[in-house]
Amino acid sequence: MTVSDRWLLPDGVEDILPPLAGQIESLRRDVMDTCQRWGYQLVIPPLIEYLESLFTGTGHDLELQTFKLTDQLTGRMMGVRADMTPQAARIDAHTLGQEGITRLCYAGHVLHTRPRHMLTGRTPIQAGCELFGSASEAADLEVISLMLEALRVAGLRRVHLDLAHVSIYESLINEAGFDRDTEASVFDAMARKSVPELDALLGDCPAGSAGARLRELARVSGGVEALNDARSILSGASVALDAALEQLSRVADMLARDFPEVDLGFDFCELRGYNYHTGLVFAAYVPGHGDAVGKGGRYDAIGSDFGRARPATGFSLDIRALTSLGQRPSKRTGAIWAPAADDPALEGVISGLRMTETVVRALPDDAGVDPAERGCDRQLRKQDGKWVVEALA
Repeated sequence: MTVSDRWLLPDGVEDILPPLAGQIESLRRDVMDTCQRWGYQLVIPPLIEYLESLFTGTGHDLELQTFKLTDQLTGRMMGVRADMTPQAARIDAHTLGQEGITRLCYAGHVLHTRPRHMLTGRTPIQAGCELFGSASEAADLEVISLMLEALRVAGLRRVHLDLAHVSIYESLINEAGFDRDTEASVFDAMARKSVPELDALLGDCPAGSAGARLRELARVSGGVEALNDARSILSGASVALDAALEQLSRVADMLARDFPEVDLGFDFCELRGYNYHTGLVFAAYVPGHGDAVGKGGRYDAIGSDFGRARPATGFSLDIRALTSLGQRPSKRTGAIWAPAADDPALEGVISGLRMTETVVRALPDDAGVDPAERGCDRQLRKQDGKWVVEALA
């Protein structure tokens, strides 16, 4: 690397400069304040951990996304977090060890070895909430409702929410009894919603079989009509599938009641996080943005790897993406310019103003500088022996 290009950053890594940095921080604070008003307690997990923790439960899906390094103190392998959910689960199961319901929220940078989507970088700012200790439908509804509230705080005007249930695919694939290679091919085709591939893989399955039901489900997505189609396809399949469809229906009805402005849909090919999710899953989208702006679901198995199995559900958001997509009212960003005068009275005025205002104090090097170039829209000027704030001319 030459001297001239030492300033270059790796692909997918960027500086966040003013005023965008201020907008991101403002949204982060507002989202965390919203979560805390719902009873979620803030935690700040470490940036790096031993791989055994990061790859526990949810983390197994994140191995390819995690940067790895050797701890110089112990020789053990460590990783830079790619997702904060496993860290929250570790805190609940081991560090806190509370009985009953635990609600945790967090926000911070995560690092990915490659961009998760063409519209994202490798250093997203992840915010999220996790609810531990309740397997109830009410807990699922609370987490989804809080995510929608956070998206409202972010200024997203139109939100589409997809609901799904991993036990539907899990029940059918287990019943089908495919060999490992076929199962992997079916999973890949379902995840990519490739109907032609599924037709080729499952076209010989007899009507009413698990394979035939999977092939038909791949064609089903949309609003309430999609849920009715799924009921028809899965009719008589199993009690577990009936229960999953009924749960989707009940949760959708309650969300439609509480968030009538949100478009609800059902996607039975939604397999994101299939290896760790255990129940209801959801993802939020906005027009013109191909990736989910918020996602989550139930993951009851993760705590067992930390020696304390706990039911759990939660969601995560990318604050950086939300800042560019939302329409939030602009907050006053003006500041007050204070001269470099050596006056005790001026010092007292500046100290008082800085309790609620931004005051930029001029330095000797600022001679001839336009205060507006420093972000100021007002200035301190001495009139009749007193320092007063007035608009810049």
